Amino acid sequence: MTFTGIPAAALDFYDDLETDNSKTFWLAHKNVYDEAVKAPLEALASELTAEFGTPKFFRPYRDVRFSKDKTPYKTHQGVYFSESRRYFHVSAAGLFVGGGYFGMESDQINRYRRAVDDDIASAGLVDALDKARKAKLEVGGDQLSRVPSGYDKGHPRAELLRHKALTLRKELGFPPWLHSARAKSEIVKAWRSMGPLVEWLDANVGASDAVGGRSRRGQ
Repeated sequence: MTFTGIPAAALDFYDDLETDNSKTFWLAHKNVYDEAVKAPLEALASELTAEFGTPKFFRPYRDVRFSKDKTPYKTHQGVYFSESRRYFHVSAAGLFVGGGYFGMESDQINRYRRAVDDDIASAGLVDALDKARKAKLEVGGDQLSRVPSGYDKGHPRAELLRHKALTLRKELGFPPWLHSARAKSEIVKAWRSMGPLVEWLDANVGASDAVGGRSRRGQ
């Protein structure tokens, strides 16, 4: 199947699911999910594989065991490319793209902080983030409320030291091109602009040594 765009029906499906997040609705509209969400996104992911690696489709079902929110279905469909640390999802709000290290294990955080603290190593990170902002990407990632112990509170890169994850993101929304093959080129353009940060993280942080650690995949 050739990717020809993300159908408006995909956004409508998630808009309706937000209103009625129930098994009854899901079963009655499963064909819409299969045809308007799953099929085109599988085609899109397949065409992105050559440059960004093997995709992982997240399950549409929520794990509600330890959540106060017991709604059974996710209101977006996410796809993650672990080899290149890239991600996208489709929801009622349209298209979202991201990249970077979405979560780091303790050994990765230690390496990250040492690199941020180092004047030479950190120069590449600052440059990568400057380029990202010029490309209209938003810097994200979970942060501590204060500078971690062992580092000066007045550190020139105090904000970066607080990160436990470091990502770039962009809400592309639902412009007219979303429903055409151009959506693929817009994702590629955004993902390529995330390259300098991902490359810096791979070079200075890398995979976790923790067996089974989520950040062995940069996620």
